[in-house]
Amino acid sequence: MSDAVKSTVEEADGGEEGRTGFFGRNESPKNRKRRRLITSLVVIFVGWELFGRYGIENRLFFAPISEIFLSGVDAWASGELQGHISASFQELLYGMLLATGIGIAFGVLIAVNQSVREHCDPIVSALYATPTVAIAPILITAFGLGITSKVAVVFLIAVFPIVINTTVGIRQTQESFIETAYSFNATRWQVITKVLVPSSIPFVIAGIRLGVGRGIVGVVVGELFGADRGLGIFIFEAGQTFDAAPQFLGILILCFAGMTLTGLLQWTEKKMAPWHHFSLDKE
Repeated sequence: MSDAVKSTVEEADGGEEGRTGFFGRNESPKNRKRRRLITSLVVIFVGWELFGRYGIENRLFFAPISEIFLSGVDAWASGELQGHISASFQELLYGMLLATGIGIAFGVLIAVNQSVREHCDPIVSALYATPTVAIAPILITAFGLGITSKVAVVFLIAVFPIVINTTVGIRQTQESFIETAYSFNATRWQVITKVLVPSSIPFVIAGIRLGVGRGIVGVVVGELFGADRGLGIFIFEAGQTFDAAPQFLGILILCFAGMTLTGLLQWTEKKMAPWHHFSLDKE
């Protein structure tokens, strides 16, 4: 293949150089994505500031982004914010690690074992549909006001998307892959570990991404029902005093945490399952 043809193919595939950027330079897809993200955030925050300053008079339920930032500086300087962030993210981390490990293992078991699937499918569906608000008080009563009850809430709300997505991902494996593995005298265990589990990686990571979002909700719900530290109680206490800036500060921290974790999982998926990523729009 000639160099000209190779260059054309690389550009069409979103290669290293990508398309021409705003200033006429060649811009890589990574830089283009970063620029668009920053532009979106700047537009949102400028619009937020203008609306908070000039579009609304009642500051009891809305605050400009500058006031939220100053509130964060004050809370950080006092040491209060670090304690709340640490408590919430410990709960989220432990709950998600537990949910990921058990969710993947149980999802694989359901997918490969028909007896387990027939017994557990209705139970998983029922528990997945159960409102977290109804379960949180029971778990807090059982495990107390410490971190254990919040981890239990996060685990219970996050594990079912992982179980379901893992099961679906394995069941979606092409039958020809399995037949090919058996034709090379692969054992059942080898088919599971070398064919079924790798082919389900995009589904598993999608389940973890859903679990992260639900887990953050679980952290807040658990802390609202009983906690002395955490972003949930931080937001609640600010609401009790009608102080909108700290309320939005806590909400924004949780939003950015979810965005960061989702981005990290997307990066992980691209590394572990590059065949799953393609683009119809190269602009």
